[in-house]
This record gives sequence, C-alpha cells and structure tokens, in this order.
Amino acid sequence: MKKTITPFYDPLLSYEDNYEQGPFGDFAHSPKTVIEVTKPSHFLNLSVNLPFGIPAGPLLNANYVKAALAYGFDLCVYKTVRTKAHKSHPLPNVLSIHPKGQLSHQVDTVLADRNYQSPISITNSFGVPSFDPDVWQEDLADAVNAAKKGQYVIGSFQGTPGNEATIEKDYALAARLVAQTNAPILEANLSCPNEGVHKLLCFDFDKVERVAKEIKNAVPDKPLFLKLAYFANDDDVMPLLKKLHGVVDGFSTINTLSARPVDKNGDPALGHDRPAGGVCGDAIRWAGIEMVMRLARLRNELASDFAIIGVGGVSSAQHYQQYIDAGANAVMSATGAMWDPNLAFEIKKNIIK
Repeated sequence: MKKTITPFYDPLLSYEDNYEQGPFGDFAHSPKTVIEVTKPSHFLNLSVNLPFGIPAGPLLNANYVKAALAYGFDLCVYKTVRTKAHKSHPLPNVLSIHPKGQLSHQVDTVLADRNYQSPISITNSFGVPSFDPDVWQEDLADAVNAAKKGQYVIGSFQGTPGNEATIEKDYALAARLVAQTNAPILEANLSCPNEGVHKLLCFDFDKVERVAKEIKNAVPDKPLFLKLAYFANDDDVMPLLKKLHGVVDGFSTINTLSARPVDKNGDPALGHDRPAGGVCGDAIRWAGIEMVMRLARLRNELASDFAIIGVGGVSSAQHYQQYIDAGANAVMSATGAMWDPNLAFEIKKNIIK
C-alpha cells in the first residue's frame, strides 16, 4: 500500500479489539511533520483549516478522532451511535475487493479476500455497532473537546428499528443525546448498507421527511446533515430535496455501493448469512462524484443553499479537487485515509499555495 503497510483500523481484528487497542499504524504515534494552514476556508458558517476529513465509520472512539485531528483531518465524524447498545457483526468485517472494471450500482458480484492492494477498495460489514449512550456520550464529548482551531467533530447517529418508540422518535432521541456532547454538527445516517440496497431509509421520502423534521424539532440549533446513498437520476432524488427544502442544512454522499463479495470458490466471503456488503474506496469514486454533481445541479435549480459533503474513493489531492470542482463544500475519505494517514497533509501541501 502507498505510504504505510498498516492501516489505522486492523481488518484482522474484531471491531471490539480495534476499539480497545487501536488506532494502529502511524495513527498510533504523533505525526512527524505538520502542514499549517494560514488561510482557512469556510464550511457552513464555520472557519475550517481545510474542508477535508474522515466520514462516519473508521473513527471508532476519541482515541481515533484525536489521532485524525493531529494528522490534519479537520472534519472528523465520530462512528455512528445509537440510543441503545448494538453489537457488531462477527469477523470478517473488512475485506479487499477486486471488481472487474468499474463497480456499478446494480449489486455486482466481486472477488473479496485479504489481499489489500492499491488502489484500495474494500467491502465492510459491521451492522452499525454502538455502545450504550452512557459509554459513548462521555467519549464523544472527549473527542469534541480535542478539536483545535479550525477543526470540528461531527456526531453521526442512527435510529434503531424495534425500539419502543417510532423510528423518527428514536432518531430524535439520538440527536438530543449527541447534541449533549457539544458536537457542533449532526449527521443522521439514512443509508446503512446492512439494511439492503432496496430497504435503505433514504429511499422512503415520506419517512425521511418525518425523521428530519423530528430531529430539527428536537435539536433546532445544530446544523443537520443527512447521509444519503447513490441515486442514479436527478428525478429519483429531486422529490426528496423538495420535501427537505429549508429543513436540513446539507447532505453527505455517498455511503457505499452494495455488492455481493465472494471468495475464490464463489462462496459468500462475509458468510452465508451476509451475502451482501457495502463497498468503499476507489471502486465507488465515480458514484460519489456523480452524486455530488447531481446534488449541486439540483441545488441550483431549487435556488437552495444546502451544503454537500462528498465521500467515496478519495486517496489523493487530485480526487479531493475533483469533488470540490463537482460542487462539494467539503470532502471526506474513509478507506483512503485508513491506509494513508498522511493523506490530509498531502492534500494541504498540494492544494494550499
């Protein structure tokens, strides 16, 4: 792999072991050099060193967030939390995938193994694990307090179907619990790939509207982003944007593309009970950029001012710039950053003159 052979999240260890023992690789140590930013940018109404960071997923706790902040990732999303404890799927959780050509949004079958090669693409399957609020609230508050000037920690959360309340009430409760940590920005995950590509909450527009309004009623003073999946056409997502006009502050996109990872024998690589998984990294960059372009185009058509966070396949300064040119207000990298902890420094060195 480029720059480092040890990702800051160890795919060979369980989620619980990564939580307790990580981060790994360079993130386990202070950076050797730091790139200072003299002319900050703006994201929402905030002054940010560079609108680049790590999305919900690999920053499991405050230790990971502190490392990411130290390595110049100025927008860090704390791992998605819930109102109740929710266990992770067992191993394997992260496998390398090797698509033949560009991965589509039609749930392709892809070879998966532990041969992590650059350019890196992975499938991940965790089930959005979470500790109880009495654990993660204190830890998230610690992460929020670690942000330096021009840096911000975003609180990601998700409702849990089956709780005694309706799903929108559960999302609102999660938002209140996150807000109590003083996280300056909220992000509601509506696109968990573990729910199945056709069952994602973000495709149920009426329910999304109820969820978003319930969250804003519960926490009216915090910017709210919604994490969206890939929509293939303008007409597919425009009705949702109209429903949410003036309700939310922005959208983060994309989460992942779903695929069917198989081993060399053609068997489900994640296990027979998990035939599909979300795909991140290089293979989905086209979809992330396309969605940013789509949202930016529709934003202009609606004369709206919502912000866009572009996510998917970013592993270089060139990729960052592609997202900015497509209309993103901020850019984030998960897989690329996991295998290249100096990615933010590299982008700052190449972007900031």
